[in-house]
Amino acid sequence: MNRKIHVRTQSHQYSAHVGQNILSDALEATLPSQSIDELFVLIDDNVFEHHWPEIDMALQAHTNQLLRMKVPEGEKSKSVEFWSEVMDFLLNNKVRRNTPLIVIGGGVTGDLGGFAAATALRGLPLIHIPTTLLAMVDSSIGGKTGVNHDAGKNLIGSFYQPETVIADTRFLDTLPEREWINGLSEILKYAAISDQNIFRQAEIFLKKDFKSADPVVLIELITTCIKIKADIVEQDEFEGGIRAYLNFGHTFAHALEKASRYNTISHGEAVFLGMLAAKNLSELTGSNFAEDYLDKFRSLYTYRVSKENLSLDELTQHMHSDKKRTGKDLNFVLLKEWQHPVVKTVKDIQLIHQAWSAALNEL
Repeated sequence: MNRKIHVRTQSHQYSAHVGQNILSDALEATLPSQSIDELFVLIDDNVFEHHWPEIDMALQAHTNQLLRMKVPEGEKSKSVEFWSEVMDFLLNNKVRRNTPLIVIGGGVTGDLGGFAAATALRGLPLIHIPTTLLAMVDSSIGGKTGVNHDAGKNLIGSFYQPETVIADTRFLDTLPEREWINGLSEILKYAAISDQNIFRQAEIFLKKDFKSADPVVLIELITTCIKIKADIVEQDEFEGGIRAYLNFGHTFAHALEKASRYNTISHGEAVFLGMLAAKNLSELTGSNFAEDYLDKFRSLYTYRVSKENLSLDELTQHMHSDKKRTGKDLNFVLLKEWQHPVVKTVKDIQLIHQAWSAALNEL
C-alpha cells in the first residue's frame, strides 16, 4: 500500500509517499532514471546502525558514488557548530547545486539536514526520508528547517521545501516505544485543531501491542495527518496566518525544552504537556470543553523531569524568546472548542502561571 499526497505551496510542489516497504519504488519515482554521479546522505546514527544495508542497496541503484555523514542522536546535533560540520562535508566534497541531499532520520536530522540543503550553494535538491513517527506526521512536511541557539529552539533557520518525502513505515519497526509516544503528541495536535475523529483513531496507542497494529490503519493515520498539514501549509506557507495553528501547545513545549536544557524531556513529551497547558489556558480565557479528549492518553507519558526543578517565572521568561513572538505580549494558539483554534494575546501572567501549574501536575 502506497499512499501519495500532493503538497502544493507557493514556492514548490512535491509529493509525500506513505506506505510499508516503499523506499525503492518511491526513490525510483523521485530520482532520474539515469544514474546520478553523486548522492549525499545525511543519516541519523541509530538509523544507520539498524537499516543501512537496505538503504545503501536502494540508493546504490541510482548513483555511481554515495557520500554519507552520520548525525548523532539528540538536540545537541541541531547546533550551529554541527551545521558547520555538515557544510564542510558537503563543500569539501565539492557538492554541486543539482546534487540531491538525502536526509534520513527523525526531527533533529530532518531540521538540520533541511537547513543544510537550504544554505549550501543557496539551495540543494532535498529528499526527506523520515524514520520516526513524529517526523513522518509533522516535521518532514512543510519546509521548516533550522538549528537551535542558546537563546532558544529553532531560532536560526529557513523555509525550504523538499523535492519529495518518503515515509516508509518499516523504519518504525526498530523505533523505541518512547519515540512512538513522541509522535503520538503531534497526531493528537492534529486532532485538537482540525479533526477530532483522530482522537478515536489514535486509540490504537492505548493497546499493549500497539507497535503491532494493522499497518494499513497506521498508514491511514499518518496520511490523514500529512493531509491536514499539507492543506494548512498550502494556504499559508510562511506562517503569516493559519499555519500558526500547527503550534498548538508548542509555545509551552519549547519553553519546557529550554528549561530542561534539551536533555531531560523529549519534544513529544513537552508537546503533550504544552497541549494540556494550552487547553487549561483556553478554559481560563473563556472556552468550554464538553469532553477532555486528551485525558485518556495521559498514562502513556512518563517524564524524567520533576516540577520541583521548574520555575514558573523561568518558563514564562523562556516564552518571551519564542521565535514566533512579534510584540511584547505573549500570543498563544488556544481552542475555542475542539477543531476550532484561535490565536490569542494573553497579558495576564497569573493566568499563564495557572495554566502551567495545572499541566505540571502531570510530572
